[in-house]
Amino acid sequence: MWKGRFQTETSNLVQRYGESISYDWRLYAYDIEGSIAHAAALVDAGILTKAEEKAIIRGLREIKREIEAGEFRFKTSLEDVHMNIERALTEKIGAPGAKLHTARSRNDQVALDIRLYCRAESQAIFQRLTTLQNALLTLAINHPEAVVPGYTHLQRGQPVLFAHHLLAYLEMLERDKQRIRDCYQRINVMPLGSGALAGSTIVLNRKIVAEKLGFPALTQNSMDAVSDRDFVAELLFVIAMAGVHLSRLSEDVILWATAEFGFIELSDAHTTGSSLMPQKKNPDVAELTRGKTGRLIGNLVSLLTTIKGLPMTYNRDLQEDKEPLFDSIDQIKLALEVFAEMMAAAKIRENRTLEATSDPFLLATDLADYLVLKGVPFRDAHEVMGKLTAYSLTEKRNFPDLTLEEYKQFSRAFEPDLFKVLDLKTALKARKAIGAPSPANVGSQITRWQKRLHAASAM
Repeated sequence: MWKGRFQTETSNLVQRYGESISYDWRLYAYDIEGSIAHAAALVDAGILTKAEEKAIIRGLREIKREIEAGEFRFKTSLEDVHMNIERALTEKIGAPGAKLHTARSRNDQVALDIRLYCRAESQAIFQRLTTLQNALLTLAINHPEAVVPGYTHLQRGQPVLFAHHLLAYLEMLERDKQRIRDCYQRINVMPLGSGALAGSTIVLNRKIVAEKLGFPALTQNSMDAVSDRDFVAELLFVIAMAGVHLSRLSEDVILWATAEFGFIELSDAHTTGSSLMPQKKNPDVAELTRGKTGRLIGNLVSLLTTIKGLPMTYNRDLQEDKEPLFDSIDQIKLALEVFAEMMAAAKIRENRTLEATSDPFLLATDLADYLVLKGVPFRDAHEVMGKLTAYSLTEKRNFPDLTLEEYKQFSRAFEPDLFKVLDLKTALKARKAIGAPSPANVGSQITRWQKRLHAASAM
């Protein structure tokens, strides 16, 4: 493609080092889509005839069919997907194919292809996030009365409905969807027509290309347009953040599936065994997901490191944007799919969750609140309950087993009605502030999520 300037063929080693066709071939559909739109602008500018445009479209669509059928031979010597398609097109249709690159550089061409790719994949990730939300919501709906201990520092704290715990992850995933929606706006800007860095003296109507490709806006600075990878970094951050949320959910699932917790039973289809220990049933999906999060974070850091010191405008370093992007998109899509399938098939062992929430110490805070309502300052009530807990442990008797006289040793504010506080259902019903896990609140939240997810299945 630059044979006019160079006297010597590119070294085979340099070709191997510099090629990107081994991974950017997957942009072929977007490259072809962009070229068809570019051809329309060339017709408008009088560079191509209608007949030449038809030949180009016919040739490009034939190449697309060949690629999808596995019949197209990509050549490393042509470096990337753009040159492979352009060379094949010229071989098919002759001169019109050679005209297609008029007023276009690979710099703005790849910027367009990446934006088209990110736009489509953002929608795919959004849909998978919604699918996982639906799987978690269904699990919550199917177990409305299951109660689990809520933990801080992995120590039992207060009782919550299991559905409330699951709905916390719907909130996280919803923020991921909001971030994708927001990121999508900056992806959805059309860069073609920026040329290598300063446009072209052959002025094309960029609005024609934008309209054909469904872009609502055009880039406004040609130098920024060809060097901008902010939108890629932003998408990688969104993916990494979603990965972090999946990793947190994975950690909960891994703990819940242990014999020690026993809150959840994963299906045989979503677990693996041991090559040595025949009794094992391992939560590999959750463990792999937890592990892949490091990979997603690493891909983000890789791109940020690549672009942090680049001068204007396009530099070959930017070729390094694609592999981390492709990998992160592949991994998050697969992780979301398999996690949704796994959670849809999971079973909650309500007998074990109830057993865990029978721990009377979970209601220590409720008893402190009881004292506050009797006029005891909270810090004093907190101290009283700390001493009562120590006393209960020393006596090896739980709160319900202590007598009123024993309670009064720690505070004269205790009355016979204190024992009503020690009822789990009463304790849950009392948590009725906005965002708290009372059954009524959780029921309302489930209804809200059902309506929201039904109305927003797509971006």
